Amino acid sequence: MIVKLASQYLLNCKYSPQKLLSTAIAFLAAISLLLVANRALAHHPFGGKTPSNFFEGFLSGIGHPIIGIDHFVFVVAIGLLLAIKPRAILIPVAFVLATLAGTGIHLLSLDLPAAELFISASVLISGIILAMKDSPNSIAIATLAAIAGLFHGYAYGEAIVGAEMTPLVAYLLGFALIQLAIALVACQVGRFAIKKVTNEPALLLRFAGFTICGAGAAFLSSVIVG
Repeated sequence: MIVKLASQYLLNCKYSPQKLLSTAIAFLAAISLLLVANRALAHHPFGGKTPSNFFEGFLSGIGHPIIGIDHFVFVVAIGLLLAIKPRAILIPVAFVLATLAGTGIHLLSLDLPAAELFISASVLISGIILAMKDSPNSIAIATLAAIAGLFHGYAYGEAIVGAEMTPLVAYLLGFALIQLAIALVACQVGRFAIKKVTNEPALLLRFAGFTICGAGAAFLSSVIVG
């Protein structure tokens, strides 16, 4: 439903695809600065409160990949890669499944060292791949996305530690669905831009890749500097 609404909006939109994508890129660049201001919020959609029922668990799951700006930008990058790579549906699927596994690792009290560092680095790497003229094939990117997903999922697990089974299942369902939705909407925007621009359309998404690189660098520096 979300993807269908996005498609209808894009088809009826009076703005050029260049302007739409430029606006989206500017938005990504602006919100990347929010991570420096309040990184802790990204791991606690309910302000640190553990979800206690299905509704809270589901909303928390939906919220985490959105208010966690580093997670959000990475999923957008995956969606844009889906727009330009053949048979690339494996990329978001591998990532989402890996985030579920990563959350499980956290709940089992197993340790993934330097998770925030790897999450920030994954945003930077996804931007580099998107900006490349000749990027790796879909299987290679899906493998990298799965590795990144373990660390993103590990971070997601922080907000649900100690929850009962019902909110836990709702949380997993929420963040799995919202990540797929974000990726598919980003894919639709990317494909729309490519379809409407006849003069080197790939440059639009490469430009998006450079911008995501900048966001990733900002995230990474905020982790390193602290």
